[in-house]
Amino acid sequence: MSWHKLNSNQQRNHTLSVEQEKKKFSPDINENDEVFKTIFRDCSDVVYRELMISGQTKLLMIYIDGMIDTEIFESNVLRPLIYEGVPQGLGTIDSIANMCEQKLFSLMQISRLPDFDGTVESILKGSVAILADGDATACLANIKQVETRSIEESSAEPTLRGPREGFTENLRVNTTLLRRIITTPKLKMKSITIGTLTKTEVVISYIEGVVEPKLLEEVQYRVNQIDTNGILESGYIEEAIEDTHLTPFPQMLNSERPDVIASGLLEGKVAILTDGTPFALSVPMTFWTGLQAPDDYYERSMYVLMTRLLRFVFVIFGTTTSALYIALSNYHQEMIPTKLMISIASLREHAPFPTIIEVFMMEVVFEGLREAGIRLPKTIGPLVSIVGALVIGEAAVRAGIISAPIVIVVSFAGIASFIVPRYRFGFPLRMLRFPLIILSGMFGLFGLAAGMIAILAHLTRLSPFGIPYLTPVAPLVHGWIKDWLVRAPRKLTKSKAK
Repeated sequence: MSWHKLNSNQQRNHTLSVEQEKKKFSPDINENDEVFKTIFRDCSDVVYRELMISGQTKLLMIYIDGMIDTEIFESNVLRPLIYEGVPQGLGTIDSIANMCEQKLFSLMQISRLPDFDGTVESILKGSVAILADGDATACLANIKQVETRSIEESSAEPTLRGPREGFTENLRVNTTLLRRIITTPKLKMKSITIGTLTKTEVVISYIEGVVEPKLLEEVQYRVNQIDTNGILESGYIEEAIEDTHLTPFPQMLNSERPDVIASGLLEGKVAILTDGTPFALSVPMTFWTGLQAPDDYYERSMYVLMTRLLRFVFVIFGTTTSALYIALSNYHQEMIPTKLMISIASLREHAPFPTIIEVFMMEVVFEGLREAGIRLPKTIGPLVSIVGALVIGEAAVRAGIISAPIVIVVSFAGIASFIVPRYRFGFPLRMLRFPLIILSGMFGLFGLAAGMIAILAHLTRLSPFGIPYLTPVAPLVHGWIKDWLVRAPRKLTKSKAK
């Protein structure tokens, strides 16, 4: 048989399966059994169990092996059906279905469906489907049990003070963690299923009366417009609903800390939680949110002033230090103290490459070592990234490939970038170093100034979900200073935890 014919047969079988999946159940249990076996063809984890009640009624039970609680299934389903049978006075098919729905499974979530489509979806999500001969409906018992990771401390957002709980891959565990923090019925959680193949459950959470209605409406509209085969992580949703892809800056905050997401909800933001990932999204995000750490809201305001000031200064230095060194050493030597300039010139006397090439080489090596440290096992990852940079830098200087000041400048810029509390927010700041280096190498301080102005202009035009990215500084919002560079004491601000 040719490949074309084989492919046509596969498409015809797939179309047949889809048509069968949308069919209604037949009173003939054998016919229903054949349809299920066609739908679940080549699915070795699907279990079919047949049972006779009182020697007169045939039952068919279908479930996914490994997705149900076997103890509950045996004690609440199999044992009553095998040993108790049909109570006296229950002889009809409807009576048997009612017995399954009311008597045997009174402690479980029960539903009844008349078609294959909904029943197959429920089976794939961890329900047991029970069909009786002569009955054109399926009784579904939700006894889902999937092995999940326990609640642990967030490894991506460590803090010295504050809660140690982090989200898990289980959506219901994550919603429960939010409910424990915000104990009000005004906390709403709307569920949406996305993905034609994965059918991933996504929850849009907000606080009624606090969230801006236009923001909520826009988020719901964008999420509902997602058309894809599957959602494997919240990053799929983030990329699908963001305003523009032509910016390095994140437009949504992702976090695996329930307290951070709860803080956003209390501020009127919308949270998006996705089944299968511990990272939730908070919409929208501003530039200053990326520079705020959870500790800022658990420590005294005086400590926060010092740490935030240090953080802002280091962010500027980390972005511009390499470019500034190139501009000063190549074009504006008069701005460098004479003794320092003589020292730099003597160290660069035997350097084989121009300054801009040296900086580019070291920046690329440093970023490569940083990425290698992330991908390697945790026991040796930090050792490779830090020690590797020192060893390579020292060896390059001794070999005369790189001058010593370049190693110092690039190392300082790299260390300064580590101070950004949100790891993903450090990406754009690291990326922008390279165009600034090029501009400084071509035009000196004028190029660096032009690059910084272009970045600021881009930030002022960026408005994710209609909220200016530099809010509350540009545009200026009343009371902005209370939670920008400083965090005012609790008596002067509304209480919140971040």
